[in-house]
Amino acid sequence: MSEISSRIESALQARIVSRQPLSGGCVAKVSRLTLSNGQCVVAKEGGQGLDLEGWMLTYLKDKLPVPEMLLAEPDLLVMTWLESGPGGFDGKAEIHCAELIASLHGYTAPAFGLDRDTVIGGLSQPNGWHAKWLDFFRDQRLLHMAGEALREKSLPKAVHDRIEKLAARLERWIDEPLRPSLVHGDLWGGNILAGGGRVAGFVDPAMYYADPEIELAFGTLFGTLGDYFFKRYNVLRPMAAGFFDVRRDLYNLYPLLVHVRLFKGGYLGQLEKSLDRFGV
Repeated sequence: MSEISSRIESALQARIVSRQPLSGGCVAKVSRLTLSNGQCVVAKEGGQGLDLEGWMLTYLKDKLPVPEMLLAEPDLLVMTWLESGPGGFDGKAEIHCAELIASLHGYTAPAFGLDRDTVIGGLSQPNGWHAKWLDFFRDQRLLHMAGEALREKSLPKAVHDRIEKLAARLERWIDEPLRPSLVHGDLWGGNILAGGGRVAGFVDPAMYYADPEIELAFGTLFGTLGDYFFKRYNVLRPMAAGFFDVRRDLYNLYPLLVHVRLFKGGYLGQLEKSLDRFGV
């Protein structure tokens, strides 16, 4: 028996009967475990900072459906298994998702950021508090991730300079939001467990308090959120004009930079096309 398995069995006071590998582990090995007491759990093993992920899920547990934390250590995370049912993320599930995310965005804070830095795709995501959203988005999202990508030689210097030029002009396209909203932070299809016309839960958060439009934008980057979601969300939290025409592409520069940093050139062309739109 491995040392990791021994730790799980000791913490949960049950033997591991079977182990089924799961897809989607970006920074850790993910498995579904069946225990001798009949319980099914999910274990993430390896990587770093899994206790931080556990902290985020615990923070969200009374605000959003998420797995219950059973064990959270730097290299090991064990949580309850969420049964999502058939059908996947269909129109009805999109509507339910809109209701859940609109409710999450109703949680506010005195400033933009979070008490702790978090991670996205295993990359550091600084969350130092800022009174102004434009300052936070410029310094802690665009310039931070562009700098990381440049240091890792994933981002050419010329493109980095274009990001800097755009970051100095954000007030041309973005107004300060009325208040900070709590966001999941990594809202794409792989992190939404859905079936039977409902969302069973959300996983892998990268949360902080932000302009909620950055969350909505990210949800469109890979086609996760569609018309059913936005029609319902807009009823619950009316969206300002210009999101789809302008601000969506601007906010998606951040997740594109994340993907450039992680996967190098594959997303660089998409990033440059977005920069072209804004004349930098």
